[in-house]
Amino acid sequence: MTAQPPHEDPEVPNPWQELDDLYAVRPPWEIGRPQPAFLDLARSGAIRGRVLDVGCGTGEHALMCAGLGLDVTGIDLAATALRTAEDKAQRRGAAVRFLHHDARRLTDLGERFDTVLDSGLFHLLAPDDRPAFTGGLHETLRPGGRYFMLCFSDREPESGRRGPHRLSRDDITEAFEGALRIDSVEPATIEITLDEVGIRAWRVAMTRT
Repeated sequence: MTAQPPHEDPEVPNPWQELDDLYAVRPPWEIGRPQPAFLDLARSGAIRGRVLDVGCGTGEHALMCAGLGLDVTGIDLAATALRTAEDKAQRRGAAVRFLHHDARRLTDLGERFDTVLDSGLFHLLAPDDRPAFTGGLHETLRPGGRYFMLCFSDREPESGRRGPHRLSRDDITEAFEGALRIDSVEPATIEITLDEVGIRAWRVAMTRT
């Protein structure tokens, strides 16, 4: 299944194409294993049921969930990353479905899930794209379903380069108001290959009521 992104202004750099280009080498967030903040969720039993990994990249979190015996779908717009994810799944003998699909169009999947994982997708969305994503989450999650997000925090200094949005607690509350109930916003770290300290982040847990 393929869903193309909405029309983009040709005068504005396309972040999705830029991400795909990064996967032709190795982006700094590609650490070759699940992020510790999400590995902790898996170990605690918080991830359950049918799982959707939005912005799945090369599939480490989807494969982690498959290792728990869960039914997992990963979606991304970076075709290069998806090819790597499929290769990993084949080598590891893991049953994961990977789709080239736009997370801003979740309802187009026509499916419901119990858990949605988001490691580094939401903080890439332009503010104007957030309502489509959060509304899609509300429709895609079953009642009682959980959404777990790992995103850049406003505690992380600006780098001077265009990159992920640094999000405050208020930004998160405003973005998801009316879509999901926020259960917790905890300081966390996104591990990267360029810096042993990593990126200051938030791990957010939400519930579809």
